[in-house]
Parts: sequence; structure tokens; C-alpha cells
Amino acid sequence: MDLGIANRVALVMGASKGIGRAAAESLAREGARVAAVSRSPDRIEDAVAEIGSQTGVEVQAFIADTDAPETMPGLVQSVREALGPVEILIVNTGGPPPGDPLSFGREQWEAAYRNLVLAPQALIEAVVPDMRARGWGRIVNVTSTSTKEPIPGLMLSNSHRMAAVGALKTLSRELGPDGILLNSVAPGRIATERIASMTGTALDELRSQPQPDIPVGRLGEPQEMGDVIAFLCSERASYVTGVNLMVDGGLTRGV
Repeated sequence: MDLGIANRVALVMGASKGIGRAAAESLAREGARVAAVSRSPDRIEDAVAEIGSQTGVEVQAFIADTDAPETMPGLVQSVREALGPVEILIVNTGGPPPGDPLSFGREQWEAAYRNLVLAPQALIEAVVPDMRARGWGRIVNVTSTSTKEPIPGLMLSNSHRMAAVGALKTLSRELGPDGILLNSVAPGRIATERIASMTGTALDELRSQPQPDIPVGRLGEPQEMGDVIAFLCSERASYVTGVNLMVDGGLTRGV
């Protein structure tokens, strides 16, 4: 299936590893020109070299940190100067720490808010004018199944990711007439470094373990997330907006 996004400029946050890197790979395979962003210079340079080699398309590395929302407009401007106006935005921010829900201090609450709510909003505000001018845009925010079914021990993620989903839903109604579609994707248990660190178990071991509470019986793979994200960015998903899509192998029990 031709997704119709060849030569589109895609800005992908958190693209050095995990779901962000998988999204960058999936978009590049469809011919999109990718601005791959990370706060880790070494890791993003390695990722860009590998993705470019595998796909044969233009992939450039950019350094930024969503802990500093005030720098997001400058990032978008840098991408505009290097590749052109952003037509596809993938918002993928790191998860805040787990812990007792009553144990977090104000600084931790504010840091999670900057990372999960303010930075995505700053990115969206920076890319929308160019998308409006073209009458076309795709924005996908990577959230969590905690937006459907709160996860024990993840108070900061549960609360702030719900706020981000609400903001995106609101914007989807405002920006739909401009040809800009906004959706959230909510990964379940995906085989990434984050789930390994949270469980204290190596990824290879996690992959081999049965997952009886997941109907498909296994962890998801980052590339499965990347392919869903690429589809939502495509011409084939031109009537999908305002959705918070669970990509969890059936883990969440809510309808």
C-alpha cells in the first residue's frame, strides 16, 4: 500500500531509540524526509546513519530536549531551514518516573507537565502555521494505555498524558477544517528500554516470557508501533482525526 507521504517532511521526537526510532524508520521507508530528534547526540547520529542506509532517503539529526518547551519553536525553525516546513509531527516524549502517588514533589509534577503537556503544545503551535498554509498536516502524539486505564505506580504519567490527549482532541476539532489531522496512539507493553528498566528484566527475557493478561500473549515490538504511526500520517488515514488509538495487543479492558 502506498501511503502517499513520499517527500513529506516529518519531525520525529525521541527518534534515537524505541518507538520514536521505529516511527522514523517507518516514515522513511515510505519516502518521507525525516528530521530525527533526540537529546543524545551520539545515539541520534547512529540512528540517522542506520535509517538513511536502510531506506535510502534523507534523514537528518537534530538535538533538542522536551524538558525545555521554550526551545521547541527554535527546533522547528531549524528543521524548516534544513528540510523545509514540517508536514508531519510525531510527538514522542519520555515517561516520568514511577513511584508512590503521594510521594512526588512540586518540581517533579512541574517537570512532567513541561515534558508531557507544554512541550507537545509548543511543538504543535510551531508547526501549525506552515501546515495551515499548505492545507495539509498530520500530528501524532505517543501517549500510553494509562489514558484509558490508569496504571498503578505511574501517577505522573497517568495524569499528564490524559491532559495531553484532551488537548489533542480539542485541537483536532479546531484544525480539521484546515486539513490538519491530529491523533494519539497509546502503546501498551512494548519491548523498549523503558519497560526493561521499570521491570528490572532484560528485554530478551521479557520477550520470551508469556504474557497471560495480554490477549495476543506477547509484548509488542517498536516497529509495530512505528507502522501504526506511519499509517495515521498517511493519505490512507484521511478521515481519521481526534482518536486515541490503543496499540496494546488487547491489554486494556475498557470498551
